[in-house]
Amino acid sequence: MASKTDSVTRFTLRVRTFGEAVGNLLVDGFHLLALFGIGATIVWAAVFAFIGMMEKGSAAIDDILLLFIYLELGAMVGIYFKTNHMPVRFLIYVAMTALTRLLFGFVSIEHSSDVRIVIVSGAILLLALAVLVVRYGSSKFPAAAPSRGGEVEGGG
Repeated sequence: MASKTDSVTRFTLRVRTFGEAVGNLLVDGFHLLALFGIGATIVWAAVFAFIGMMEKGSAAIDDILLLFIYLELGAMVGIYFKTNHMPVRFLIYVAMTALTRLLFGFVSIEHSSDVRIVIVSGAILLLALAVLVVRYGSSKFPAAAPSRGGEVEGGG
């Protein structure tokens, strides 16, 4: 009776190990496919933004800042591809660049000096402080050692 129980236990362990391996393969495959899709979309959008600038014959500061946003998004995807963790700072940089683009729109297009400029400037300042907090936190409290499959816990 003990041998039947042992063989059932071994079979269950093999099935579980096989199922875990197939699950990891599917998750990793989807992960890579999604990253390539996002990366290709960023490149596609950046190329068409650049072509639009070329057709227009000039590039405004808004256009240049948009290219910086694409650059930061591409770098974020590349870092995520290599390290398997999300660089939170890059998300904050994208938000800061987008708000800077908005600020330039208020100043250069509308030529208005109202409370929106103060609000957007304050938001940029808050995001800059958030970058300082994230950088301080990641230097003071580094991410945990790599766990299963080389994944790094945390982000920043």
